[in-house]
Amino acid sequence: MTAHTHKATLYRMVMDDHICPFGLKSRDLLKREGYAVDDHWLTTRKETDDFQAEYNVETTPQTFIDGDRIGGHDELREYFGKPVNDGNSVTYQPVIAVFGMAALMALGLSWAAFGDFLTVRAVEWFIATSMCILAILKLRDLESFSNMFLGYDLLAQRWVRYAYIYPFGEALAGVLMIFGALMWLAVPVALFIGTIGAVSVFKAVYIEISATSNAPASVGTAMFRLVSFH
Repeated sequence: MTAHTHKATLYRMVMDDHICPFGLKSRDLLKREGYAVDDHWLTTRKETDDFQAEYNVETTPQTFIDGDRIGGHDELREYFGKPVNDGNSVTYQPVIAVFGMAALMALGLSWAAFGDFLTVRAVEWFIATSMCILAILKLRDLESFSNMFLGYDLLAQRWVRYAYIYPFGEALAGVLMIFGALMWLAVPVALFIGTIGAVSVFKAVYIEISATSNAPASVGTAMFRLVSFH
């Protein structure tokens, strides 16, 4: 990392109706790195526009160290050698968050019901809560999910309405499994959508994508899409 003094100048938007979150993050990062921050607030749109015109920049915040402009929050993270999410890199965080939380919920339910973590119902609850969480993520923006889903699901590509039905079927099966009720309906629904989904992902990853790219990265991308659908 470049040698530096322990003082930085930060220009960020702080208005009555808007406080720039990246400005707050930049100030926090500078302080955590041991810098005293000369914090300049841009309190009006005119002040912000004048600042951007003066330094020929399109965005704020802007950080200066040793008189040199470092840039915005991403550039500041790069300056300190910290990772920057470019929006295109594969991340397993959504997968870990969903299934990790589902596992903790299942263990908690098992302990509350039976006084034991390791039970058959804990496994059932893990599957059920995972399905419910995934259904919530899809149902919060059904149109976006359907657009993504149609890109790889084999049944949806033949019958478009399935892309809209899928999240409701997933939610129904998950809720019924949590209750332990109507298993004659819940199990077939879960197996049906799960099997078609697995075959579709396998085809998309190992048959179509793997021929031209790295398979492990492709698996990560597929899992990310299943969880975040963006």
